Amino acid sequence: MRDKIISKSEELFLSLGFKSVTMDDIANAIGISKKTIYANFSNKTALVEVVIFETLDHIYEGIDKINASSINPIEELYDIKLFVMNYFKNERVSPQYQLKKYYPEIYERLQIKQFEKMHSSVENSLKKGVITGLFRADIDINFISRMYFNGMTGIRDISIFPETLFDKNYLFESYLEYHLRAIITKKGLNLLNNYIKSNLTSNAS
Repeated sequence: MRDKIISKSEELFLSLGFKSVTMDDIANAIGISKKTIYANFSNKTALVEVVIFETLDHIYEGIDKINASSINPIEELYDIKLFVMNYFKNERVSPQYQLKKYYPEIYERLQIKQFEKMHSSVENSLKKGVITGLFRADIDINFISRMYFNGMTGIRDISIFPETLFDKNYLFESYLEYHLRAIITKKGLNLLNNYIKSNLTSNAS
């Protein structure tokens, strides 16, 4: 039952927002009493916390699989982008914005955990890119991995990139290209251009 509560809560939180969804909403959606939820979680904040960090774990399990099977670090970033976009495809609100506004302590802890996981993953990807000659040998890997995290967090801030002006997919695509063009070699540029061209062609057909 606990897993069912977490799963349904994640679905509702992402589609309707952390603030809007009540414990009654979750209970009604599952078809259980509110008492059953409180038998597993002391309050809504505790439920939000568990949902957030279990969601993060699921996402990074998927990212780890992509990292392990990727052809090259350029396509790897686009595969991760696609995976994350699909995971949040039913998202109707900005969970990051609502979490920051209504659950700031959980948000701060999430940022730390996200950074720890992403920093290591991006560092390994950058190293792979340098070894394969796709990324410049003179890049500061530690600095760029931190800038990448900062940028990926920033484009999800709706106070800077309001959803009325910027499509989520456009933001991710544009930021990835911006990031990669700053660090790639001529070999990497050819691969990036071919990848973008082939995907534009397949999307158009």
